[in-house]
Amino acid sequence: MFITLEGPEGSGKTSHIPYIVEYFREKGYAVFPTREPGGTSIGEQIREILHDLKNTEMHPRTETLLYQAARAQFVEQVIRPRLAMGEIVLSDRYYDSTIAYQGYGHQQDLEQVRSLIHYATGGLVPDLTILLDVDVEIGLKRKQKADEWNRLDAYTVDFHRRVRAGYVEMAAREPVRWRVVDASRAWKSVQEELRSVILENLEQTK
Repeated sequence: MFITLEGPEGSGKTSHIPYIVEYFREKGYAVFPTREPGGTSIGEQIREILHDLKNTEMHPRTETLLYQAARAQFVEQVIRPRLAMGEIVLSDRYYDSTIAYQGYGHQQDLEQVRSLIHYATGGLVPDLTILLDVDVEIGLKRKQKADEWNRLDAYTVDFHRRVRAGYVEMAAREPVRWRVVDASRAWKSVQEELRSVILENLEQTK
């Protein structure tokens, strides 16, 4: 099963993944955690370029294409082989981030963005996508406190509001694949709901 966690900045995706992995491994599941952009040596190098605060001149199309380059490598080198081995792949972001950030956020043509994504992924769609939804201002404050500020975080608040609205719209359009979790609550409550949602989906696929 291929599971992705999505959400605006500061929604807590990265902090939750290690505990989800530990929980399901203790239950006997083979779980492989990974992230985007990254997950491969090539992807991690592209990640550094994308997140570097010095790269303020980067055009939205350049940004979009770099994400797809990292993603193409990620899918072929990591995701498909792991899924073929019967493992659960749990990824911190995947292509829905591109639709949210480079599509809705930068207001680029969504169909063109989706076409690029389809080429990069070879049409690989997650089995389950969980949106950790949080108010933009709350999320950005969390990110600042965590001292993990990158080039995309530094975009305007309006940009991040469009990103969040994009996520909400995508989740509403594909209710079978998406689940929405209120990430503004206490960390423990969010973690418990994440475990419950994933466990429910794993049991349905048995």
